[in-house]
Amino acid sequence: MQKVALIDYDSGNVHSAKRALVEAARLVGKRADIQLTADPEFIAKADRIVLPGVGHFAQCKGELEARTGVIEAMEEAVHERGRPFLGICVGMQLLADFSLEDGETSGLGWVHGMVQPIEPGAGLPVPHMGWNSLDIRMDHPVLRDLSEEPHAYFVHSYALSPEDESQIAALTEYGRPIVAAVARENVFGTQFHPEKSQAVGLKLLSNFLAWKP
Repeated sequence: MQKVALIDYDSGNVHSAKRALVEAARLVGKRADIQLTADPEFIAKADRIVLPGVGHFAQCKGELEARTGVIEAMEEAVHERGRPFLGICVGMQLLADFSLEDGETSGLGWVHGMVQPIEPGAGLPVPHMGWNSLDIRMDHPVLRDLSEEPHAYFVHSYALSPEDESQIAALTEYGRPIVAAVARENVFGTQFHPEKSQAVGLKLLSNFLAWKP
């Protein structure tokens, strides 16, 4: 049975994410122990890591730093042990070097780049909220077989812009292209919410649980 650490740091829709992960595991017949946790020992030894995030970047980073040993445990699992990682929404943005939301706040630096305000133009409202199509840009195991025209659910005002455009796994169009997913080695991130994206989201989570980087 694989152990999945869903990071609990008061900055995410964690219960919905857990329910979706449990259902995704059931759909593909995976035996998974999905723990909502801030226990560094469990995180460091987990087979997979999921970092959700809702709200402001600085608040999420502060809450993460306030959990003693959690960042270090994630780095051990992901960088030293090569475990698959999924960041969701602000959990993806935290992968960046820094964010411009509420001043400048440093991120984890796992995907080089910055988080900046979206500028959709054409009178479109901010935040970007609702269903949008995904333009898949990478043949990645986590994105396979989502559907012919996959749509996902977004709620955000900021987006990650990677320095290396080859790390952009998917885009969405909202007046202009916005990064919807990033991938680097055993790290994957979605700006959209898989746990709110119905069949497409469940398929993505199932793919993540089966992913072998």
